[in-house]
Amino acid sequence: MSTATVENQAIQSGAAGAAKFAGSDSRKFNYFTPKGRKPTHYEDMTLDVQPDPKRYLLQDWILSFGDGTPTYSEKWTLARCSDWHKYRSVDEEWERTHYQRQSTIVGMIAQAVENARRAGAPARIDKTWVKVLEKHLGAYKHAEFGVATALMHAQRYGYTQMINSTILTNASYKLRFAQDLTLYLGDIGVDIPGFDAEIGKQEWLESPIWQPTRQLVESIGGATDYLEKVFAINVVFEPLIGELFRSGFFMQMAAAQNDFLTPTVVSSAECDYQRNLANSIELLHMLVTDPQHSAHNIALFNKWMVFYGDLAVRAALNLQPVWSLPRTKVAQFEAAFDSALERMLTISAQLGLQLPASMTK
Repeated sequence: MSTATVENQAIQSGAAGAAKFAGSDSRKFNYFTPKGRKPTHYEDMTLDVQPDPKRYLLQDWILSFGDGTPTYSEKWTLARCSDWHKYRSVDEEWERTHYQRQSTIVGMIAQAVENARRAGAPARIDKTWVKVLEKHLGAYKHAEFGVATALMHAQRYGYTQMINSTILTNASYKLRFAQDLTLYLGDIGVDIPGFDAEIGKQEWLESPIWQPTRQLVESIGGATDYLEKVFAINVVFEPLIGELFRSGFFMQMAAAQNDFLTPTVVSSAECDYQRNLANSIELLHMLVTDPQHSAHNIALFNKWMVFYGDLAVRAALNLQPVWSLPRTKVAQFEAAFDSALERMLTISAQLGLQLPASMTK
């Protein structure tokens, strides 16, 4: 047998010690190259938990779907990447840290609501503002639930465990916040005579104010490309609808209506978004700077930006009448919308993307 044949057999062997990888000559070895000098706990717990024939599975995927589709496929998104395993989340969140943070947030909200109810705060909220909470905070929770379910679907199709973990924690935050709003409205409703905790669903399904937002959420949910959903939610929906409504309306208006509790509940979602946005930009930036596929990815993302951006701008402008509902008006829709457009400009600049005509003045 020739030397070349022997070497080839050694390369293809699955025997222990046949492959050379980062740290294989050390008694404390790593089977991956860490992002920094040393691997973090997050990398140890997530990297390569999901196998890949390009890295270790010499026999190809062990399981496949009936039509031959492998367990995980790079074709489940139109975006392309030279190495999907390069991605690391900015917050380095994994299972244990995620549960700890979620528990902390839920505990904070529960304690704030309990203390406010004990002091009789819900009964002192302006009666006009109560109607806003019933109808429009009650409607908005359905938008949060809608994007949460879209992300729950998307996470299954991410090509690596790091990407899956990021999308899954994103979905978990959105789902928790939708539940936070549901529980919050139910709790304060007990202390406010005549409070209608069900009318929010009717507003979401029937009110002309909310139908463009509903169309946007359902369009995101109907996408089949998992990365398209992540892009549409964190790059487009959140700045133009989520932040606009949470920060630009409820957190600005509530205190003037003698409501100091709603901003506490809503603020948790703003902190969530900062983490989700940072993780999304890290992933998308990796793709727009990919040495082989950057031009393709930039063109693809610009296409998504136009489609979802136009829907989101229409939805945002349709929410404008809500700003005129509170008795004491301390915030203007125009200022909130300008802030949302500035956020879009910052995000697009970080990724080297173009804003659609609907977002330019």
